Amino acid sequence: MTLDPQSAKAGLRRRLRALRKTLAAATPDAAARAAAHLPAGLARQARVIAAYHPVGAEIDPRPALRVLAAQAVAPTLALPATLDRESPLEFRAWDPALSPEALSPDALGALAPGSGAPVVTPDVVIAPLLAFDRFGGRLGQGGGHYDRTLAALRAAGGVFVLGIAYAGQEVERLDLAPHDQRLDAILTETGYREVG
Repeated sequence: MTLDPQSAKAGLRRRLRALRKTLAAATPDAAARAAAHLPAGLARQARVIAAYHPVGAEIDPRPALRVLAAQAVAPTLALPATLDRESPLEFRAWDPALSPEALSPDALGALAPGSGAPVVTPDVVIAPLLAFDRFGGRLGQGGGHYDRTLAALRAAGGVFVLGIAYAGQEVERLDLAPHDQRLDAILTETGYREVG
């Protein structure tokens, strides 16, 4: 029996989620180690830097976000909010000093700033992922939200996309569709590399 591409990708995602959980347990300091590899001045020109609120075993982007924010001059920080299953993400201004209770579930249940927060356009996006390859390929959760969002940001003038992951999430080569958006750089606990 031959699996259709969607079923094969769903199975791959299940295996990668399990792998990520194992990697998270084995390297609890991965987020801090990754942040230490960020090059000086990477975000010097950034006005808006977006990250994500980690879910499950996703690597925590906050240490990297702190380093990037310190490089920029008074940047606005942001988190994504999902409006529905088909729309691009909406980035909303966020103050990490606020308690986690200041965030509320978005349309898919991820924590995000409320609808009253200012909507901003990031020029740096720290993106979560399930797998990456050395060519900048990124495999996400499967909803297409980041692909739609990054395509729109790039069409509007550009964005630098930094994928953050455990080094063990690297695969040989991802089979990307034409709409899949590539990363500009990869950050793991073992190093930083630009791929764009």
